[in-house]
Amino acid sequence: MDAFSSKEMALKAQKKILSSMATRSSVQMFIDDTTSEILDELYHVSKGYSGNKPEAQKVIKNLIKIAVKIGLLFRNNRFSTEELAVAQDFKKKLHQGAMTAISFYEVDFTFDKAVMSELLSSCRDLLLKLVNTHLTPKSHGRINHVFNHYSDPQLLTQLYEPDGPFRPNLTNICKGLNKLVEDGTI
Repeated sequence: MDAFSSKEMALKAQKKILSSMATRSSVQMFIDDTTSEILDELYHVSKGYSGNKPEAQKVIKNLIKIAVKIGLLFRNNRFSTEELAVAQDFKKKLHQGAMTAISFYEVDFTFDKAVMSELLSSCRDLLLKLVNTHLTPKSHGRINHVFNHYSDPQLLTQLYEPDGPFRPNLTNICKGLNKLVEDGTI
């Protein structure tokens, strides 16, 4: 019996098209304005930290591609019951990470790079487990690239310096995270 499925073919085509078109206009249906503002701030932090504009753009582009692909998989009901449980664990861990990031921001000198780095690494591991059978090794590499970049203890330390150059970015990131938490998005 032929295993052809037009639905499967359409999903592959959507993933391929979105993979090559991860621009602001093409992903608005998957990423809201608040999330977009957070991504812009993360870009500025990455660019300022690394001093490398193309690398900062690549990190954000990879983050957007992963978010869009996962959104696409979710909208097409591609996750099993077990994978949906992993997705719930990921959402809880992401929520915990957001609350921790906000807390570290609001209370000066409480920042602990090991705690933040570990939360981000846990999120990465859960996300890789969730998409293990759905995305290509190249996409897995994108996930690692994004999470390894933002869980860098030196980047996190500079980000949370009370009088550091990234304080305005952190302020905007935490405002956005607060809104997403209040809305129940994360």
